[in-house]
Amino acid sequence: VQLQASGGGLVQPGGSLRLSCAASSVDLEYYAIGWYRQAPGKEREGISCISSENRTTYYVESVKGRFTISRDRVKNTVYLQMDSLKPEDTAVYYCYAVSVTGEVLSDYWGQGTLVTVSS
Repeated sequence: VQLQASGGGLVQPGGSLRLSCAASSVDLEYYAIGWYRQAPGKEREGISCISSENRTTYYVESVKGRFTISRDRVKNTVYLQMDSLKPEDTAVYYCYAVSVTGEVLSDYWGQGTLVTVSS
């Protein structure tokens, strides 16, 4: 199973980026998906997630109102739309997929995509 995060890049403060998390070999519809980020010298933090049935979404306070998580079932992809970006959003962003069936947990990490917010 491969989880592919993409869409990072260099953007000016106030700009936007859309990150994608795509999967091969698994149907992400059955997975809750989380986006994490790790800034230089800091621990990895969870910033947003979406449940497997799209019933709930969560955002950490620092990104609430600026980031939007969504799912495209046809493309088997989860997106993180990031608007009004700030320099403190600079980090490597990772997606994480997790599913629990009975007592079996299946989880996968994407490889990370770098977001740099700078003028």
